[in-house]
Amino acid sequence: MFRSLKVRNYRMFAAGGIVSNVGTWLQRTAQDWLVLDLTHGSAAALGTATALQFLPMLLFGMFGGVLADRYTKRPILIAAQSLMATLALTIGVLTMTGAAQVWHVYVMAFLLGMISCVEVPTRQAFVVEMVGRQDLPNAIALNSSIFNLARVVGPALAGVLIYVLGGTGPIFLINALTFGAVISSLIFMRKSELNPAAPVPRAKGQLREGLRYVIQREELLMPVLLIGFVSMFSQSFSMSIALMARQEFGAGASSFGLASSMFAVGALGGALLAARRARLSRKVLMAGALGFGLFQIATGLAPFYPVYLLLLIPTGIALITINTAANASVQIATSPDMRGRVMGIYMLVFTGGAPLGAPLIGWLSELGGPRTGVILSGVLVLVGTGLAVLMTRLISARVAKPATALAVA
Repeated sequence: MFRSLKVRNYRMFAAGGIVSNVGTWLQRTAQDWLVLDLTHGSAAALGTATALQFLPMLLFGMFGGVLADRYTKRPILIAAQSLMATLALTIGVLTMTGAAQVWHVYVMAFLLGMISCVEVPTRQAFVVEMVGRQDLPNAIALNSSIFNLARVVGPALAGVLIYVLGGTGPIFLINALTFGAVISSLIFMRKSELNPAAPVPRAKGQLREGLRYVIQREELLMPVLLIGFVSMFSQSFSMSIALMARQEFGAGASSFGLASSMFAVGALGGALLAARRARLSRKVLMAGALGFGLFQIATGLAPFYPVYLLLLIPTGIALITINTAANASVQIATSPDMRGRVMGIYMLVFTGGAPLGAPLIGWLSELGGPRTGVILSGVLVLVGTGLAVLMTRLISARVAKPATALAVA
């Protein structure tokens, strides 16, 4: 389960990632709280801040993947993490001095999103340079475990610290310090033990080349399309948890927190189960997608709150299974010189569905109630899984025809 930790460079990276991810979840919680505090509880302002943080990935995510292929990845990550730490320090100081305004948070959120356009595909593509292709699925699963462990700990810890320290300002400063862990791990890695891909020379049409590369390979197209359809509705599942807990079961804040934690525990368990597998096959990918859709439907039909809480665990397991399997299968099937661009495309479809899926599920929940929204979300995941398979076959067949005709000629 933990075989990638035998690699010294990855072990340092993972240790730094645990500290930094907890800090990130501290800041996410503090950012939401600060926006609500500055705007006297405006949900629209909170939505604006969230949208500004994810918008750059939709607009420029693929360009970040191009940069990841053109330059050595470790210096890019050190620079990106340093810039993120500077942003956290700046908003922390503004908040501590009482000078923070909501537009400051908007700017910070947008700049974080811009940096993430480059940092996320670069970080994803850097993992294989530390552990190699054989242990890549395990390392990706462990990364998911770290992320979900921080997701369980971070928000709860943030709530305690905001109360104890008397505000959100110190939380941003703490997060700025946590970046030191991952930056240090990157600086003190043994360069001789890395297997870096040769940087791709600058040339015209590299973005289009990345798109063609994905379209022409069924082993890439299938998981990319599948994760695009699934993430369209998985990204809004936390919203569905809040609506179910509050409106259907009349749960208070503490009970809602328990529901979020149960889902996160399932996600952590799913990541650890994935780490046990030496290979994440297409069957695992499909099982995760179908399982997530079916368990969503089951949660929407849950008659009592304890049953709902229990069903959130396998739902989290299924979601992380598909996320981990899709990520690993895409990276393994990609050549080193294309990995940054492919991961840029992957992260674009992974995050790009949320602006479409979340409003749709919110609208359905408004019309028919939270149960209707959750059940239909599960149905749409199942439909999307079928569409991903069908579209992959149709596109692959269409791509193969010209090649066949050329070979005959």
